[in-house]
Amino acid sequence: MTMIVHATASTFVFCKISGDEWKLGLVEQPRLGKSMIPGGHVEDDETPAAAALREVLEESGLRVRLLRRAAVPLPEGYPLEVVDEPWWTTLVDVPRDNHLGEPHRHLDHQYVAIADSPDPVAEPVHEFRWYSRDELAQLDMFDDTQQLADFLFPHIEALYRNESPAGVAAGSLLPA
Repeated sequence: MTMIVHATASTFVFCKISGDEWKLGLVEQPRLGKSMIPGGHVEDDETPAAAALREVLEESGLRVRLLRRAAVPLPEGYPLEVVDEPWWTTLVDVPRDNHLGEPHRHLDHQYVAIADSPDPVAEPVHEFRWYSRDELAQLDMFDDTQQLADFLFPHIEALYRNESPAGVAAGSLLPA
């Protein structure tokens, strides 16, 4: 039997709240009953990066900027359009859902983004809240999301500072 794979995109959304405290934005996913990063299926007419931005806007009401991870630059004059790369791409086994009535897999393109304001610009479709790193331990989250959030929190300030106005991360991916 062949396992069906659907492309998805999800985003770790960070924002500086009350001065300089970084918080992570999570949605309450009603079907799964968990606190999750915004995300969903990649539509046929979009890239994973475009899906990540769309899903964040739909689920949280926020407009965000994707942080680019450090990468080898392309040669000058490269003729093809380049899209934002995910930070990680993972395969997730999922039970049946509203897209498919049988177990399948999600090829999840995971991004990191910054919200310049904690206030939504549109009505979110899910309940959305900001959480400090310490508050995450008290939430019902998937273990992999918790692990990556714990990994990102100590680095988000440096990643934010290294970002140029054009949205391209300068220097290394993570501080030593």
